[in-house]
Amino acid sequence: MITYNPKDWWKLIFAFHRSDSFRVLLPGMVAVAIYTGAIAYVENDLLHASFRNTTLVHSLIGFVLSMMLIFRTNTAYDRWWEGRRLWGSFVNNSRNLALKLNAFLPPDATAERALFRTLIVNFIQASKEHLRQGSVAANLAPAGPYDAAHWALGGHLPNRVLKALFTEINRLCSAGRLSGDQLIVLNAELQSFADNLGGCERIKKTPIPYAYSLFLKKIIFIYVFTMPIGFVLDYGYWAVPVVTFVFYAFASIEVIAEEIEDPFGSDANDLPTDAITETIRTNVVEILG
Repeated sequence: MITYNPKDWWKLIFAFHRSDSFRVLLPGMVAVAIYTGAIAYVENDLLHASFRNTTLVHSLIGFVLSMMLIFRTNTAYDRWWEGRRLWGSFVNNSRNLALKLNAFLPPDATAERALFRTLIVNFIQASKEHLRQGSVAANLAPAGPYDAAHWALGGHLPNRVLKALFTEINRLCSAGRLSGDQLIVLNAELQSFADNLGGCERIKKTPIPYAYSLFLKKIIFIYVFTMPIGFVLDYGYWAVPVVTFVFYAFASIEVIAEEIEDPFGSDANDLPTDAITETIRTNVVEILG
């Protein structure tokens, strides 16, 4: 995720990041400019055509298209923000679980504190990778009886780590080192871990409906590539920058929405899950260290 100062107008106006929509759409903008210039030459210089009144049609369709793009952007941002809320909940739950374990465990339970410290961090690490390309067992640290071979058994790795957390807490309760009331208190945090991960998976595995995305892209394409037919008669060759800018404006909204609707990757505008994971690691080590 890019960190920036929203009050620095001039720097933002002239900034061109590698993920900026201008860079992404530059080949398409060049193609639209060439296409519009060709239409202007054919209609004005060769055919001397008098095809009129398409500007009014495009104005009406442009209003409808704008409403569709607003809905598209709001939907994508809602997904991004919900993902941020879920990862904020991961931070809070990790701290709460670590604080409660530190308070409930006896002062001499050094090994148990180290075990839970590693398991909590492993769960967050596994969840982060699971929401990207898939969890990597080699990136999880050994924790007591849960060595590298245990993590490499396959399956849903975050569930495997969460299962180990439940097992170890239940073992302490069975051994009398935690009371039943304390087990109930800890269960809320563990359940929230599973709920948060499920919410992230829902966002990850439920994209915008295919028909809607397909229709919107087709409408943008048809709208932009029919604009020169009438606009070049009113604007001449000035229609080249006008149509190119309209394409950039509409297509940029769709490109930005595509990027932020899946917020768990490593793109520039995705959630800073690496930084959040490191924050959780630091906090848990400090509490249970």
